[in-house]
Amino acid sequence: MADVITGAYGADAGERRVTSILLPVTDAVAAGLLAADLAVVIYSVLARSLFNAPVEWADDIARGLMVASAFFGAASALARGENPGVVFFRSLLPPVWQRFADDVGATLVLVVAAYVAFHAIELGTITAGQTTGSGLPLELTFYPMGLGAACMTVFAAEILLGRSWRSILQAIAALAVVSGIFLAGMNFTPDAMPSAGTLMLLGFVVTLAGGLPIGFALALAALIFIWVEGNLPGVIFAQQMARGIDNFVLLAIPFFILVGYLMEANGMSVRLIELLQRLVGRMRGGLNVVMVTAMVLFSGISGSKMADVAAVGAVLIPASRKSGQNPGATVALLAASAVMAETIPPCINLIILGFVANLSIGGLFAAGLLPAALMAAALIAVSILFGKSSTAPPPPPLAHAAMTRMWLGAGVSLGLIAMIFIGFKSGFATATEISAFASLYAIVVGSLMFRELSPAAAWRSFIHAAARSGLVLFIVAAAQSLAFVLTLQQVPHAVAEFMVGLSHESGTWLFILLSVGILIVMGSVLEGAAALIIFGPLLVPVAGKLGIAPLHYGVVLVIAMGIGLFAPPLGLGLYGACLIGKVPVEATVRPMLGYLGLLLACLLVIAFVPAISTFLPKLMGY
Repeated sequence: MADVITGAYGADAGERRVTSILLPVTDAVAAGLLAADLAVVIYSVLARSLFNAPVEWADDIARGLMVASAFFGAASALARGENPGVVFFRSLLPPVWQRFADDVGATLVLVVAAYVAFHAIELGTITAGQTTGSGLPLELTFYPMGLGAACMTVFAAEILLGRSWRSILQAIAALAVVSGIFLAGMNFTPDAMPSAGTLMLLGFVVTLAGGLPIGFALALAALIFIWVEGNLPGVIFAQQMARGIDNFVLLAIPFFILVGYLMEANGMSVRLIELLQRLVGRMRGGLNVVMVTAMVLFSGISGSKMADVAAVGAVLIPASRKSGQNPGATVALLAASAVMAETIPPCINLIILGFVANLSIGGLFAAGLLPAALMAAALIAVSILFGKSSTAPPPPPLAHAAMTRMWLGAGVSLGLIAMIFIGFKSGFATATEISAFASLYAIVVGSLMFRELSPAAAWRSFIHAAARSGLVLFIVAAAQSLAFVLTLQQVPHAVAEFMVGLSHESGTWLFILLSVGILIVMGSVLEGAAALIIFGPLLVPVAGKLGIAPLHYGVVLVIAMGIGLFAPPLGLGLYGACLIGKVPVEATVRPMLGYLGLLLACLLVIAFVPAISTFLPKLMGY
């Protein structure tokens, strides 16, 4: 499943000798840790529910396994060049400068990975002898993290050394010159030097525009502050990265991503899409209606939007080509449908926002349903109004047994959605526990009912899920390190005072519009999780002070972030959709702007009619 943007820092993994040996190891370790985590969570829930015997160590073990799996998975993602980064600005440079930016970026990736590895292992040494609340050794969290980061360092080193020595020396010389200028300024004209915060911001903007992968750009920004400020030990950085993902709630991310891969491997996704095509695919704009509806259903199962885009696009984009539709417009609708689906549970970004802003995840899930329904209805209406009937020959009729199997497959998929919602409503389990049982459900159904999920296919699903979730969680960890630095600089307090003062003068409507604008812009230049981690804790408390319902405001933030994530020319999600659809970004810009205009209008309605977001949470007791 092509669900990420291939960057310039890890292409041709098979041609690197050390990587070809080490990559299967990091894949196996990350997937094995994820499988062990799944077993621990399921065992804990069953022991508590069936035998009234809570497992005290389960939470600590599960969190430790997740941290380790995340860093080994992130290492695998780096080796394959799957780290997303902003390529638009770099593409404007002459080719020679693009190569130079790639060389400098590869060097910085190595520096950051090595720094994380060294201080994570150092943190393990420092915490030796300390224990968690359940009595488990604390260093068991940090040593595996350090080993995963060490593997990342090896991959980064081989990526860098695969370039010419001249390129490597030029990159090192450029970084040495920048460092030398800073040191000279600090020694001879310290009063004229910018503050640590200013240098951190400048470094972040320059490296992000240069195409450095987002997770590494975030981590480097925090490191610049630590290096310039000079009073913070390096272990603080590693500690904050671990703290950013060392939470039981975030385990829902890898488990829901796993569900998406298992659905694809066991044939559930293909059955569901084929049934939708047979039901409404021949009507006016039918394929587009199928695409929007499929995104609604898939987003109710898998929390990863790019996984949903890949699953739906892999089937429907070739079908749209056969029917004579414009591929650019089809990919644009696919991307717009992903924006629409940002608030359909169990969306990863809702989970992250609930975690960082201390909001009820179940409440956010309920609050996102009607806004998503409004946007889906708008996209379907436009698809029918401006669509054409399919010119492709109708699919051949199926035998009764085959049709029955198709309906059964669709029913099983919908049963998974029902299980997720019933789990949240009943309070039987947390988001993480529900995601674990959703994964178990997909494994059992695929292997026993459909008989399509072989052990090898299941293992590949675990590998892909571990790498993808490692990629996401590494960005979450890096964003947490930057959020920690921003807190030290009292940025949240300053932002809160400014926004509250502005809103008292002009009303809450201006605060909401500013919030929408900030998240659209930040969603364009940052991966969605990073934007929410940095700005969610800043803005949600301010919204509460102004009397805006937190669940309603959280949904507005996530939708705005989604619009930015898929907005041309910077949106990383749009580049991912174009890669999946094998369409140049330029072919999607015009139709995408039309869809985004429609979704922005829906967002403004949602923002200024709070009942759309708050009705269901109130009805469900949140």
